Amino acid sequence: MEKIRLGIIICDRYRTCAGGKCFKALHNREGAFARYLGKDVVLVGYTTCNGCPGGNMEYTPDEMVKNGAEVIHLATGMLVGYPPCTRINYFKKYLESKYSLQVVLGTHPIPEKYYIEHQKLGTWNTESWQEIIKPLVQNKKECLDYN
Repeated sequence: MEKIRLGIIICDRYRTCAGGKCFKALHNREGAFARYLGKDVVLVGYTTCNGCPGGNMEYTPDEMVKNGAEVIHLATGMLVGYPPCTRINYFKKYLESKYSLQVVLGTHPIPEKYYIEHQKLGTWNTESWQEIIKPLVQNKKECLDYN
């Protein structure tokens, strides 16, 4: 079985988060983790961005890579916060360039209550946002399960 090693970086606003939704989704291969269905996954790091402007982005991925990370997920919390992380696309580009690894935007499915609120706010009304959230809202039942 193919083994994937990954790290997760969460928004510092949620620094006290124990990772319940992310770990549930990883275990169940839901949301952005559906891509690992049938694969063995090892979590090699979990941390925050360290708050705006994301100071941990400069050095914590290095530790994850030393632990074998091939993929880093920028957590769903960075997408559903009010407002969503304004630097997320920059972080993705930076991490892919500096560390030559894949960066995935999102972890667990977007809870329906967040999806509804962001729809009202018009947060994700651009083509680029629709592409980002697509794998996180495809399964309505999952979105309801993460409310």
